[in-house]
Amino acid sequence: MMADNNAAERAIRPLALGRKSHLFTGSEDGGHYGAALYSIMGTAKLNGIDPKAYLTAVLKRINNTKTTDVESLLPWSINLNDSQVTEAI
Repeated sequence: MMADNNAAERAIRPLALGRKSHLFTGSEDGGHYGAALYSIMGTAKLNGIDPKAYLTAVLKRINNTKTTDVESLLPWSINLNDSQVTEAI
């Protein structure tokens, strides 16, 4: 049996596929914002949270969250089943 690196290649595939697209973020600031978003989504994944569900929950709550309470929106602190969140109109 031959050793292979399929697991490693599958792990980096999303980054490799988007490599050319990431070159055209519009500006240097766009690149920084994209990198921040990738970091947030990666952190959610590492904490066992569906990134789409996490981002949806954060966007629904962020407008009503005080700056002093922003830690409650972090992936390891957020409650995705919070019944106080109302659907966006």
